[in-house]
Amino acid sequence: MSDIQNIAVIGAGLMGHGIAQIFAVRGYLVRLMDLDQDLLAEALKKIRGNLTLMAEKGIGLQDDIDSALSRITTTRYMAEAAQGSQFVVEAVSENLQLKQKVFKELDSQSPPETILATNTSVISITEIASQSKSRSRIVGTHFWNPPYLIPLVEVIRGDETSNDTMDRTFTLLQAVGKHPVRVQKDVPGFVGNRLQHALWREAISIVEQGIADAATVDECVRFGFGLRLPQLGPMENIDMVGTDLTLAIHDYILKHLDRTPVPSPLLRKKVEQGDFGFKTGKGFQDWSPEEAEQSRKQLQEYLLSVMKTPSFNP
Repeated sequence: MSDIQNIAVIGAGLMGHGIAQIFAVRGYLVRLMDLDQDLLAEALKKIRGNLTLMAEKGIGLQDDIDSALSRITTTRYMAEAAQGSQFVVEAVSENLQLKQKVFKELDSQSPPETILATNTSVISITEIASQSKSRSRIVGTHFWNPPYLIPLVEVIRGDETSNDTMDRTFTLLQAVGKHPVRVQKDVPGFVGNRLQHALWREAISIVEQGIADAATVDECVRFGFGLRLPQLGPMENIDMVGTDLTLAIHDYILKHLDRTPVPSPLLRKKVEQGDFGFKTGKGFQDWSPEEAEQSRKQLQEYLLSVMKTPSFNP
């Protein structure tokens, strides 16, 4: 059981409001901080909407929504958020200088025993902590979007993160029903995003080379090896088929895979043309507003259905 009861979340945007929701639902007192008062108000509306939808799907109770929201207080002041908090999660924009500034302020404004966590998805924990004095209490906690539906949280050790900080963070995340994993080296992208973007690089390369179009690439994942992934990870799969067979395959195929250290020229061209995907209706594929919304809805429905399965154990 965690010894932590009071939580602060810095940043009420895409990830911040979902992280605040996780702790409030589990009975923790949460201070949600953002400079934008309108964003704070919108965050509370989104949390209510999330909890209402989940209750409609049989996840949680409608009667518990008001009590969960009552445990969240909002503020525009970092010092007020940090005061008395035992665990702080930073969820501001992915900008190194901004994060360094936030942690320098948190370091001076929070009690010395408070754990300071960053939700960065790719930036070095060590670099984020570099402007702070108490670097041993700074740790990475990479939640995945949407954080209230996806169980994984990568707990990343910076160069100076203490064992106590790692252990207390791990225990807290288990207490709120997440599935934390320990990342013992502070490398760009940590574990999950290194795996994800290695796949994305190869997927873009296949389209760029004219091997298959974007829709076909997605079909190969959805109706092929992607069906196994929730149950069978790549390392277990290697052992299942045999390290000898894997070696034979790698001896042949690895030299044919994309290994360029820079973004694809095709991807860069898409961005330069303003083809931003769902946001503009065109990316690697064309998307009407209805199709984009349907894609988002299908993902949400899928994640909600997974949460209800008896085998789901975060």
